[in-house]
Amino acid sequence: MRDAFDEVWGSSGDRTGRPGFTELAGWIANTPLQELDRRQKAAEAAFRQLGITFAVYGEEESAERIIPFDIVPRIFTHKEWERLKEGLVQRVEAINAFLTDVYGRQRIIHDGIVPAELVLANPQFRGFLHGQKPPHGVFAHICGIDLVRTGPDDFFVLEDNARTPSGVSYMLENREAMLRLCPELFRRFPVCPVDRYPDQLRDTLRSVAPRGSASEPVCVLLTPGHYNSAFYEHSFLADSMGIELVEAADLEVDDDVVWMRTIDGRVRVDVIYRRIDDDYIDPLLFRPDSLLGVPGLIAAYRAGNVALVNAPGTGIADDKAIYSYMPEIVKYYSGEDVKLPNVETYRCREPEALQYVLDNLEQLVVKLVDGSGGYGMLVGPTASSKQIEDFRAALIAEPQRYIAQPTLALSTVPTLTDKGVAPRHVDFRPFVLTGAEGVHIVPGGLTRVALIEGSLVVNSSQGGGTKDSLILSDVTQYQSQGPDGQTQRQG
Repeated sequence: MRDAFDEVWGSSGDRTGRPGFTELAGWIANTPLQELDRRQKAAEAAFRQLGITFAVYGEEESAERIIPFDIVPRIFTHKEWERLKEGLVQRVEAINAFLTDVYGRQRIIHDGIVPAELVLANPQFRGFLHGQKPPHGVFAHICGIDLVRTGPDDFFVLEDNARTPSGVSYMLENREAMLRLCPELFRRFPVCPVDRYPDQLRDTLRSVAPRGSASEPVCVLLTPGHYNSAFYEHSFLADSMGIELVEAADLEVDDDVVWMRTIDGRVRVDVIYRRIDDDYIDPLLFRPDSLLGVPGLIAAYRAGNVALVNAPGTGIADDKAIYSYMPEIVKYYSGEDVKLPNVETYRCREPEALQYVLDNLEQLVVKLVDGSGGYGMLVGPTASSKQIEDFRAALIAEPQRYIAQPTLALSTVPTLTDKGVAPRHVDFRPFVLTGAEGVHIVPGGLTRVALIEGSLVVNSSQGGGTKDSLILSDVTQYQSQGPDGQTQRQG
């Protein structure tokens, strides 16, 4: 693996900063380490006080923890962001077109672009919904697209997250912390605000309410409860949008209509932003032992009486084998070449690809097609001999469950460590909203950082942290958030 490109210092590691980043490099160099450390500890103390935690499943001790926060921000220029935004819109429109097709006429299968068995035999494909159109034809209302970078102009999509993508609350809370603790950065740089995301999300939910709903559709956020790893985000988003946070016991279905129980009586629900996977959402159709779901919810959805965000069945777009066909999927539905390419991917279900992977396990990253959170993954260059042999056996036994990719030299960003500021590998998850009026993307996203030196695994469950992602405007007179969190004009 070649040396990583650093987004501030460049490939040479020149601490004066590459063109366009000299001012940020100067801020890093001129801010004493003790001051950076003080600000970082202040941010983490605030996160702890607010209860911004996540659960680590399988750990008996310290199961609730804050995601480590890094005070040194990541910056995207306006030109970089515009390029990413174009690619994100193209990709998410293709994802929705693909989902509409595979639950409809299935042209992409009949035309031989995507193998039939990859769709129809996929555990995430909900065949009973074939022919079912969600309200306003939108399947994937909220997508988190994971991007990686390997050079100044080299961006790749690593994963598509279209089931229940998480992390947007950290994007918002990280910005609040930076506004409070590093206000000078927002005076120096024309930073685009991210605080409109909750309003955009609420508008997206309302826009997909079934036709015939009230002029003010009732939207709720359905959570599995406070034991879920992302519960803080659920409550944060519901509060930010001004909608009710509900659990299964708060809802009931009567004659294919969803009602919310309140102290003033029942209230009809039009839109449910569900943070529960398909398998648990309705015990009448999925897992009968689920206490997290609402009996009859899918019947209400199929009757057209409620919108589910994201729609049932979108999980097939998360599948990493389907991901490997995204360039062809984009071309099929848009007629255009993909603007954000995939990472080269080997489908282990194909004998030739499997043999290559088995011969080169020490150099590759191997993933479950339905995996997430950094679990069930092999990073060949850092794996032990036993881990490699265990994966070899798993690949031979069930090759269709895996894909493999080259070990990329992910870009690095200066990060505060115990030994001072040093480069650490990062990825980037922007959040894309699709409603009845089209696609909207807030100028920001979640930067995840691998805090362990040399590590490429950025997932919080595997020891990763987060940074604020500053998207710069391109104009001299610009709108930017001031240190008090209010929008102000700067020049």
